Amino acid sequence: MNYTNPVRTTFELQRQTIESSHRALERGVETQRRLAEAVVDGMETTETAQRRTVELSRQAAHSTLDAMEAGFPGMEAAVEELRGTVDEGYDLLLENHAETFEGAVSGYENGLDATDEYVDGALDALDEQLAALVEAHEELEAQSVEAAGRFGTQVEKLQADVEEMQEQLGEMQRQATAAVEA
Repeated sequence: MNYTNPVRTTFELQRQTIESSHRALERGVETQRRLAEAVVDGMETTETAQRRTVELSRQAAHSTLDAMEAGFPGMEAAVEELRGTVDEGYDLLLENHAETFEGAVSGYENGLDATDEYVDGALDALDEQLAALVEAHEELEAQSVEAAGRFGTQVEKLQADVEEMQEQLGEMQRQATAAVEA
């Protein structure tokens, strides 16, 4: 009987579990990175949409000023001055808007970079620890297989000794029976 196969199978299953857990962790980290990139893309999309809304609002204000200018002759200079004020306000709003989003995206990306560095370092350390664990696990497997092999050999020897003793007892019983019958 082979006593080492169950031991080898158990150790192989344990190693597969360790390795699949490690791969799952790496996939989880990669998923988080893709999610963070999607957040940055979303921020940029939001900034673009909001800038377009501000531009549309500026166009609406200009349309209102055009209507005022057409509806009130002689107000051209006042409307033009008002148009300049409106444009200055919208220019300032767009500038502040761009700076705000640029700062937010930049800050978020810097945080992601720092997080990536930390996570990469942690994953590298985990890889090293995992390699050491697998190596120790393989060594323990070799020792366990050897011990199981020795155990199997001892069981087989014990079985042979028991069988030999049974044969001797059977022979002694036959001799005793023959002596009693004689």
